[in-house]
Amino acid sequence: MRILQLSNKVPYPTKDGGAIASMNLIKGFSHLRHEVTVLSMSTVKHRITVDELPESVSDLADFRFVDVPARISAIKALSNLLFSSLPYNAARFINIDFSKALSKLLEEKEFDVIQLEGLYVCPYIPLIRRKSKAMIVYRAHNVEFEIWERTAKMSKGLLKFYLKNLARRIKKFELSVLNTYDLLVPITERDNSILNKLGNKQPSQVSQTGIDSSVLVPNARNLEYPSVFHIGSMEWSPNQEGLLWFVQNCWPALNKKYPDLKFYVAGRGTPEWLEKKLKQSNVEFLGEVEDAYNFMNSKAIMVVPLFSGSGMRIKIIEGMALGKSIVSSPIGAEGIEIEPGKHLLIAETPSEFVDAISNLVEDKDMFTKLGENAIGFIHEKFDNLATAGKLIDFYKQHQQ
Repeated sequence: MRILQLSNKVPYPTKDGGAIASMNLIKGFSHLRHEVTVLSMSTVKHRITVDELPESVSDLADFRFVDVPARISAIKALSNLLFSSLPYNAARFINIDFSKALSKLLEEKEFDVIQLEGLYVCPYIPLIRRKSKAMIVYRAHNVEFEIWERTAKMSKGLLKFYLKNLARRIKKFELSVLNTYDLLVPITERDNSILNKLGNKQPSQVSQTGIDSSVLVPNARNLEYPSVFHIGSMEWSPNQEGLLWFVQNCWPALNKKYPDLKFYVAGRGTPEWLEKKLKQSNVEFLGEVEDAYNFMNSKAIMVVPLFSGSGMRIKIIEGMALGKSIVSSPIGAEGIEIEPGKHLLIAETPSEFVDAISNLVEDKDMFTKLGENAIGFIHEKFDNLATAGKLIDFYKQHQQ
């Protein structure tokens, strides 16, 4: 098949969930010998040129990037709030240069499938309809408005007011997109159910983010046991909120109980205010690490204290593939059909997090078994080639 993937950020380097979700399907489609073209916005936040792609990536597809600033500006956000009905998140990615590049590409090439990676490239559906007969697929990475509703609930004052308004606008925008595509591909069954209840009438198939087992290889040679770690993009507010909650409400008790236990924090884009909050006894802040998988392999117990967000946490999938014992909040593990206590541990309150981590610190057999079960689960459910192959079969079933 001839497949075009559109995204509002370059899917390389694969340092966040959105980039990983996009790149893994590019790999899957390419390895199954489909013809893949990728048109992405190269933003200020994720700036990269095609020439900077390593050969192992550039060989997978015909990559084309368009400079789209998409800067976050307080003045523009206020102007948007006062004078626009669109959510600021969407307005930032509506760009004339990207429209021109997309129009030119659709005149140059014919496609069987045009796959939209996330909500914020959906405004280009009318242009695609005018220029192409390809089947349009909306790959819903999250239920976007839910992220902001949950974040608003955890906020206070003027920020709470702004985020509640933003969540309402995103929901209205998300509803307006429903059924303008031909096929819906959510990443989780939960998201599929929500979008169907909201009004989706088009055929849908859940397609979870797959993993490449040739890259995600468990290695316990340099394992520091016991140790606790957290890794994720610190630019994402749900990660900031959850990490701060854990450090303030859980770590002091763990540090008192296990004076030699260390908590390692890794992730790019950490704001200065959060870095200061992490300056606590036996908390080691590492910032962005050179090799995330080497870092994860070297540490023992992974914590995912998320209380907002939506979709699927790719870092949990990666952690399980590397055989990590994971303690996650219910929202953190949403969308992954795990069996609590077998594949990972679920905790919600400070005492539950402390007890779960304590069990893994004191019982190495339990720690080992949990990791082994996690590896088996991921290899059974999340093989990347199998995921891409099932999606191609779904597309072929609905080809006209």
